[in-house]
Amino acid sequence: MQGPPHLPELAQDGDLVIGAIFSFRTGQDYAVNTFQVIPEVRPCKNFNFREFKFAQAMIFAINEINENPQILPRVKLGYKIYDDCGTMDILRAALALMGGLERKVSDENCTKIETVQAILGHSGSRPTIAFAPVVGRFHVPVVSHFATCACLSNRKEYPTFFRTIPSDYYQSRALAKLVKHLGWTWIGAIAVNNEYGLNGIAAFIQAAQEYEVCIEYSDAFSSSGPPEDLQRILSKIQSASSKVIMAFMSHREIKLLAKELYKQNVTGLQWVGSDAWITDHSLTDSEGHGVLVGSLGFAVSRARIPGLEEHLRGLHPSLFPHSQFVRDFWEDVFNCSLKATTTGQQKPCSGLESLRNVESQFTDVSELRFTNNVYKSVYSVAHALDALLKCGEVSGPFSNWSCANSAHTEPWQVLQYLSSVNFTTPGGERVYFDSNGDSPARYELVNLQITNRGTMEGVTVGIYDASQVDSHQFIMSNIPVVWGNGSSEVPISVCSESCLPGSRKVLQKGRPVCCYECIMCLAGEISNSTDSIHCTKCSPEFWSNERRDACTPKEIEFLSYGEILGTLLALFSLLGVFLTTMTTIVFYCHKESPLVRANNSELSFLLLFSLTMCFLCSLTFIGRPTEWSCMLRHTAFGITFVLCISCVLGKTILVLMAFKASLPGSYLMKWFGPTQQRLCVVAFTLIQVIICILWLTISPPFPFKNLILYQDRIILACQLGSALGFWAVLGYIGVLAILCFVIAFFARKLPDNFNEAKCITFSMLIFCAVWFAFIPAYISSPGKFTVAVEIFAILASSYGLLFCIFMPKCFIILFRPEKNTKKHIMGKSNNQIR
Repeated sequence: MQGPPHLPELAQDGDLVIGAIFSFRTGQDYAVNTFQVIPEVRPCKNFNFREFKFAQAMIFAINEINENPQILPRVKLGYKIYDDCGTMDILRAALALMGGLERKVSDENCTKIETVQAILGHSGSRPTIAFAPVVGRFHVPVVSHFATCACLSNRKEYPTFFRTIPSDYYQSRALAKLVKHLGWTWIGAIAVNNEYGLNGIAAFIQAAQEYEVCIEYSDAFSSSGPPEDLQRILSKIQSASSKVIMAFMSHREIKLLAKELYKQNVTGLQWVGSDAWITDHSLTDSEGHGVLVGSLGFAVSRARIPGLEEHLRGLHPSLFPHSQFVRDFWEDVFNCSLKATTTGQQKPCSGLESLRNVESQFTDVSELRFTNNVYKSVYSVAHALDALLKCGEVSGPFSNWSCANSAHTEPWQVLQYLSSVNFTTPGGERVYFDSNGDSPARYELVNLQITNRGTMEGVTVGIYDASQVDSHQFIMSNIPVVWGNGSSEVPISVCSESCLPGSRKVLQKGRPVCCYECIMCLAGEISNSTDSIHCTKCSPEFWSNERRDACTPKEIEFLSYGEILGTLLALFSLLGVFLTTMTTIVFYCHKESPLVRANNSELSFLLLFSLTMCFLCSLTFIGRPTEWSCMLRHTAFGITFVLCISCVLGKTILVLMAFKASLPGSYLMKWFGPTQQRLCVVAFTLIQVIICILWLTISPPFPFKNLILYQDRIILACQLGSALGFWAVLGYIGVLAILCFVIAFFARKLPDNFNEAKCITFSMLIFCAVWFAFIPAYISSPGKFTVAVEIFAILASSYGLLFCIFMPKCFIILFRPEKNTKKHIMGKSNNQIR
C-alpha cells in the first residue's frame, strides 16, 4: 500500500457498517509519473458541495433508519465515508473499506478486521469501473447513485454492482429521441475521455443513427488530460457547420469547455447534456457559464426528503471533530478560521456561526435529484439487511432454504437479499433492481435558464419514461423552452434542408446520409411527404400535378363539340346537310324538267338522301364515345356510303346503257329499267349491311381509354373490336368506288348531252384520292386527330360527290334555263350520233 492505512473522513460505529466513497474535493493537476521515485498522492483542489451533501444525505438516512423501529430493530447502523478524488485514490479507499484495516496496533493483534456490508458510490463511472470488479471478486455489494455507464450492467464483469440511477443506455436513447424530436439531424458529439463518456457517446451515436441523425464530428478529452486535447476540440467546434453539440461528460469538463468558448466569444450553440452536468449547481458560479444557457438534458426525477434540510442546516464542526474537510467547509462558508492562531487574511470563528440562515448550494433542497438516489441507496441496503435478519427458518435464499447467521453477517449474504429488494420510499417512489442491477429509467427533461435571482438553474420542461410504450415515452410540457441561440424558435441544425413534397433525396457521394440534394420527381411520379427517399409512380389513370406532390386524374381527351376543331367539323357537316337539302328542293321543284328527268330523278333523289345521311353520320364521330355511339358511327358510315356509291354506280351504268340504247337495233334499256336499278342499289347496300351485322355480332366496336399514346392524358376513343370488320367495310366501299370510277372513265367521251359521266368520273377521282390518302393519315394520326381525319375524309368525299354531280345541273336549272329543254338535249345528241 502507498503509505499507511487511510482513515475515513466521516465515520460512526455501529452493529452493521455501510461504507461510502465520495469526492468532496475535485480536480487534480495533470502529471505523468516516471516511477523513478515513489509517486506522490496528488491533492484534490476544489470544493464540491454537492458531493458533501450526498454524504450528509447518507448520514441522515442512516440516522432515520436507526430511529425507525419498523426496519432493523435493535440494530444500529454505522458508516465509514471516504473523501477521495482520482481513480487510484478512490480504488485505495474501496480496498480499505473491503479489507477493514484500521490504524490500531497492539501487542496481541496488529490489525482489526471491520469489513463493511456494502459500499455506496462512487458518483463517477470511471472510478466505479475501476474498483467494482475488484470488490466484486469478494462479493461485496456496490450501490451507486450516479455511475450511469451502460457497461456496468455487465453482470459477468460487475457481479455485485447495483445502482439507483438508470443506465446510460436509456439516457443515450432518450437523448437521441430528443434530438430527433427537435429536428436536429446534423450534430457534434463530445465526451469525457473515460469509460463513462466513451461508452455513453457510443450508445448515443448508435441510437442517433437508428433515428437517422448524423454526427458531424466526435471527439473526447479529459479535465486531467493534456491541454492540446481541449484546443483540438475547440477548433472542431468553431469550424463545424452543426450548431447542436451533444456533451457526454462531467461538470469538470463542461466547465473547462464553456470557459474557453467564452474567452473566444463562441456563442449561438445549442448544448445537449448528460445527467452528469446538466443539473450541477456549481455551473452557475463558473466562468463562461452563460454559454450553457438554453442547454437541454435529462436528469433523474426530483424528490422531497422530509427532514433533510433541517439536518443540513444543523451541521456543525463539533459533530465531526476528526474531519478536516468539515473544518475547511466551515471556514469557506463563513470566511473565518477555526485554528487557534489565525493569519491576517481570515478572522477567527466566533462559535456563533450557523447554517440555519445561510442560503447556499449545500442547504438548497429544492433540486434533490441525485441526493435522493443516495437516500434510496441507503434504504436499499437497509431493507436487504432487514430481510436477512428477519429470515424464517425454512425460507432463506441459501442452500437447504437456510438463513444467514444474524450474529455474523457477511457481504455476500447481503448481496443475495439486495437482488430482491422491492420497497416504496416515504415519497411514494418504488425502488427495485432488475437482473442487471439497474433501476427503472425515468427522467425529467431539464432546460438551463436564468432565473429571477440571476442564477442559472434547471427547469423541467418534459418527461421521459422508458417503461411506457414507444409513442408515450417522451412528453413535452407547456413550459417555454430557452434555446441556446437566444431565439424563441427551435434552432435549426441540419446538413441539408428538408426536401419538400414533390422531390426526393439523393445522397451526396462521400458524405453522411443527412447530406443530400433534393431532386424534383419526374413527370408522372410524386412524393407526398417531406424528405422522401423515393418518388412513387401514379396509377395509370392518374398523373402528377405541377408540384409533383399529388396524383390527379388524367385529363380525358376526345373530339368534342366544345373545341374549335370539333365545332368546325360539325359546322361543315351541317353545311353539307343544308346544301344537300337545298339541292333536293331545287330538283324537287324542277322534277318535270328535261334535265332532271334525263338523269333519272329517282336515283338522284336517293343519292341526295344518302349524301344527307353521310353528312349527318359524321356528327356521330364527335362527342364522348359510348358503347352505342361507337357501334353507330362505323356502321352508319359504312352503310350510308355504300348506299351513296351504289346510287352513283347505278347512274353511271344508266348513262352508259342510255347511250348504247340510243344506237339503232339496241334493246339494252329494257334490261336495265327502274326495277333493275332499284335492285342493283338494294343488292349492293345489302352486302354492306350483312358485313356490318357480322362485325357487330362477332366483335363490335367499343369505347376504351388509351393510356399509352400520351403520358399525361387519356385518349377516349372507339376501339374497332375486329380490325378485319372495319377494313372489310372500308374495302367494300373502295371496291364499289373503283368500279364506279372505271365505268365512268369509259363513258367519259359520250356526247355532251350525257356529260354526267364526266362529272361522275371527276367525283369518283376525288373520292378515291381522299380515301387512299385517308389510310396513311388515319394510321399515323394520334389521339382525337384520328377521328378528325375520318370525319374529314367523310366530308371531303361527300362534298366531292355533291359538287361534282349536282352543281352543274343546279347551275343550268337556276341560271341557264334555256338549256334545260328536250330540244336542246336531243338536238345535240342527234347531231353527235350522225
